[in-house]
Amino acid sequence: MTDAAYTPPKVWTWQKANGGRFANINRPVAGATHEQALPKGKHPLQLYSLGTPNGIKVTVMLEELLELGHAGAEYDAWLIRINEGMQFSSGFVEVNPNSKIPALMDHSGTEPIRVFESGSILFYLAEKFKAFLPTDVVKRTECMSWLMWQMGSAPYLGGGFGHFYTYAPTKIEYAIDRFAMEVKRELDVLNQRLAQHRFIGGDEYTIADMAIWPWYGGLAKGERYDAGEFLQVHEYTHVIRWADEIEARPAVKRGRMVNRVMGPLETQLHERHDASDFLTRTQDQLQSKSE
Repeated sequence: MTDAAYTPPKVWTWQKANGGRFANINRPVAGATHEQALPKGKHPLQLYSLGTPNGIKVTVMLEELLELGHAGAEYDAWLIRINEGMQFSSGFVEVNPNSKIPALMDHSGTEPIRVFESGSILFYLAEKFKAFLPTDVVKRTECMSWLMWQMGSAPYLGGGFGHFYTYAPTKIEYAIDRFAMEVKRELDVLNQRLAQHRFIGGDEYTIADMAIWPWYGGLAKGERYDAGEFLQVHEYTHVIRWADEIEARPAVKRGRMVNRVMGPLETQLHERHDASDFLTRTQDQLQSKSE
């Protein structure tokens, strides 16, 4: 339904109390709101993140690298609670001036390297460890095209459909209808691709799969925005087949736990500083849950 009572003003002004779920952290200016240094652990790779789809991309990549035996991919994962505004600390803004998770610091060289934007982090790690990115120019270009597809498409899913369907203070028919149509088109793009190929880039599992799975795999399995029935996700059988295969990978199971603060306690690992944290934390939570 069109809100006939609303006419855009000549000059937009910031209304802090707009009732939206993220109104307390959204703002039209950049930069730090408070002074606070970021913690630093023992490993060269320091990740500052949260277990959202964009954060999961990177922790899955790091766990996949460790699964391959790349010891240099050991990392510390620090929890950034975005609902508390931790991404606006001076330390975080130094790593990512855009104040979005995930953000990575690599201290393995002579000078620290900051990497922000999830797609950029995946590409950086793939280049650094020579893994999950084909060397053949045709396959590499296909992989990178799909990685860029995800970076351009996900805002329609998260900031568009997800926001207006789940988080907006009022349901706006036009907005939900517009973004539902686009999300279903995107699912169909993937479904047609995966009808012909095992993975997104082709026959190889790559950073394109790691980027797309947390967003569209979860959606196809009915796990995102509680919109499975609304979007009739069961129609996208090839996406579901692919999502199931990705989800079954041991490194993916671990990666999706890191910095997770939602869902059953046994699926959460708020911070990760050593491989043993998965076992220890899971046992602690299971024990706590049973008491």
